[in-house]
Amino acid sequence: MASLSGRLLLFVSLLLVVFFSLTIFVLDLAFRDLSERSLRELLDAQLIALVAASDADETGRVQPSRLLGEVRFSQPGSGLYAQIRSAQGERLWQSPSALGVPIDFSGMVPTGQRRFERRELPMQGDAAASPIMVLSAGFNWEIQPGSARDLVFSVATSLAPYEAQLQRYRGQLFGWFAALMAALLIALALLLRMVLAPLRRIEREIGEVEAGQRDQLGTALPRELVGLAGNMNTLLLGERKRVERYRNTLGNLAHSLKTPLAVIRSSLGGQGDAATREMVINQQIDRMDTIVQHQLNRASASAGTAVGQAAVELKPLLVELRAALAKVYLRKDLSIEMDMPAGLAFCGDRGDAFELAGNLLDNACKWCRQQVRIGAALAGEGGRRSQILLTVEDDGPGIGANDRQRILERGTRVDEQVDGQGIGLSMVREIVQLYGGDIRIDGSPLGGARVTVRLPGR
Repeated sequence: MASLSGRLLLFVSLLLVVFFSLTIFVLDLAFRDLSERSLRELLDAQLIALVAASDADETGRVQPSRLLGEVRFSQPGSGLYAQIRSAQGERLWQSPSALGVPIDFSGMVPTGQRRFERRELPMQGDAAASPIMVLSAGFNWEIQPGSARDLVFSVATSLAPYEAQLQRYRGQLFGWFAALMAALLIALALLLRMVLAPLRRIEREIGEVEAGQRDQLGTALPRELVGLAGNMNTLLLGERKRVERYRNTLGNLAHSLKTPLAVIRSSLGGQGDAATREMVINQQIDRMDTIVQHQLNRASASAGTAVGQAAVELKPLLVELRAALAKVYLRKDLSIEMDMPAGLAFCGDRGDAFELAGNLLDNACKWCRQQVRIGAALAGEGGRRSQILLTVEDDGPGIGANDRQRILERGTRVDEQVDGQGIGLSMVREIVQLYGGDIRIDGSPLGGARVTVRLPGR
């Protein structure tokens, strides 16, 4: 079934059927046991009444000397029967209710013992066989002083009323549980409709996002779905930023290439010797290559964490960068210290992490005297929505308070005498902003600058 509600209702229905079936079986078993015990107690009371009312006459024949308290013993076919017989099977007395009813009371019962038996009355005409319950007890009856004989007292009752009562009880039991099961399923269906309403709302809002009717999902949702909606909104925002970034990159690329192409066109049709024109064309081609590489680097930033993207562990990446920069700045005899726990990871693209950390370390190594320090720690309580703080500091001249914001702008350099293009820190800022983080520049205890960035991580 495609519907979660349908699946849940189906499985709950199966569980209810199994549970109610077991419950009905146990209740039926308990009712039958209670009925049988009640029936035995009734027969036992009737047997005691029969014994109490019996006495031996002058011929030594034992029979009830007075009317029994139960009227049905006097009504033929009433369903309650009694008999007194000798140990040899001779019938001494039989209740009027047993006239015409072929009840088999035979069977010897030892003196002092009782025996319950279930028997079937044979079919009579169109009537079906009827079950009866028989209680027989053996007594040693004193006929005269010093003279006694063994007798068997028996009472029997028809089980037809009890079977009918049991069938009615079973019918009511099945009806009650069927009604209860239907009520439970209806209540569960209504409950599921209310519980799953936020999911249907999210589905509807996703359709509206696809249709361009809204920019993001609503956040007025139950606590369990707030994280889902937040992640979806982050993904939607990242995709919009990615598209906008690609569009801006194409526009910037087209705009930046207009001038070199115009110079090349004028050089091809202009005056002057061929060597000069070739030099100008090569310069413009190099410039175009630089522009293309720069725009590709800008477009390669991931604009946020993608779905299914694995986290990037920072320590191995920074160790790799430290080894590379130590070779580049071999003349400085650098000391690059690292202080971070193992397993700390950046939730984003590895290329973005490499670009960000590489620019920060390259700047620190370029401006330091000998010492650079890298630190990273988890900010917050941990979990999927945590952040990390990455800090890079050096013992160089530092950055003045007035220049700390200006240095983040593209093409800005504090010292124009030092080689560089002034785009490293601006690239770092762009990447940090794409991941919803922030960047801060202040002074370091080492004497130089300290750059701290906050990024998603765990």
